[in-house]
Amino acid sequence: MGGATPIGVGLVGYGLAGRFFHGPFIDACDGLELRAIVTSDPDRAGHAAREHPAARVVGNLDEVLARSDVDLIVVAAPNRFHAPMAMRALGAGRHVVVDKPMAMDVAEAESLIAAAAAAGRLLSVFQNRRWDGDFLTIRGLIDDGALGPIDSFESRFERWSPVADEWRETAAEAAGPLRDLGAHLVDQSRVLFGPVRRVWAQTDCRRPGTQVEDSIFVALDHTNGVRSRLWMSMIAAGTGPRMRLRGLNGEYIKHGLDVQEPQLVGGMLPTAAHFGEEPRDGWGTLFQGGGSPRVVPSRPGQYGRFYELLRDAIRDDGEPPVEPLDSLRVLGILDAASRAAATGVAEVLADG
Repeated sequence: MGGATPIGVGLVGYGLAGRFFHGPFIDACDGLELRAIVTSDPDRAGHAAREHPAARVVGNLDEVLARSDVDLIVVAAPNRFHAPMAMRALGAGRHVVVDKPMAMDVAEAESLIAAAAAAGRLLSVFQNRRWDGDFLTIRGLIDDGALGPIDSFESRFERWSPVADEWRETAAEAAGPLRDLGAHLVDQSRVLFGPVRRVWAQTDCRRPGTQVEDSIFVALDHTNGVRSRLWMSMIAAGTGPRMRLRGLNGEYIKHGLDVQEPQLVGGMLPTAAHFGEEPRDGWGTLFQGGGSPRVVPSRPGQYGRFYELLRDAIRDDGEPPVEPLDSLRVLGILDAASRAAATGVAEVLADG
């Protein structure tokens, strides 16, 4: 970056998110330097020290905030810590990235946005699924007009999982598929089709002993007339299409998840050749009128773009990769879905 001073980064949390979704991309981004990692888990601390030898591994956030060479704090801790840790970092004059969901509820998210404005610091939310290869492919098809005017969008995150004894399935974390997976699906729908005027949902607890809803359907009516239909499930032994986009001139159907997560967990680095590229057998299919179906190459996934855009925004050379108001509105939609599921009545929104 032309010899510009690197932006020092402190990463809070070194579980799945910190280790695989943040650390590798911070390292790969020219102009960012990972200088501190916070984890109190001895095994994770060992992984962090081996995988990022230039970063100091510490036990708490205060040790990072005491350093003058850390400009940006990335919060990749469990949900209940997102807003409190982000608040402390903003209060200490740091820029902040927080994992989704950005807060436990709308009120907490509003307070966080206000704190960032008062501190004059950048706040962004890690909605990394905006850079999934399938999502980038969908955006390209819409921009190219390949399907004509859009009627509807179907999107799924479906898994087969026993009841797990971990924080992602505890009510105390405001966790579960609706918040964890739904935050991605709703965000993607809003990016594609804009504000939502009405929400309806069905949520059920199907597995014995589950603390959270594990079978979920959410219907969004966008103000532009497009309808998004979203499924989240932990009881899907056989999954439906990951995405189905229907227009008046055809439709695109895509199976299978983006490849970046399994590549990262398998040890592949973002700097490796062919990172983010999906094998041909995973590509989606375009159906147009009575013509023959056409396989559409998936665009490479680009999670690293989040940190490139963030770096530029911190240097006053662009907008944040994800505006916190977007994530606030996603939380509002998820809250509306919970209410609609409880009452059986669609919620009407004023989603800006």
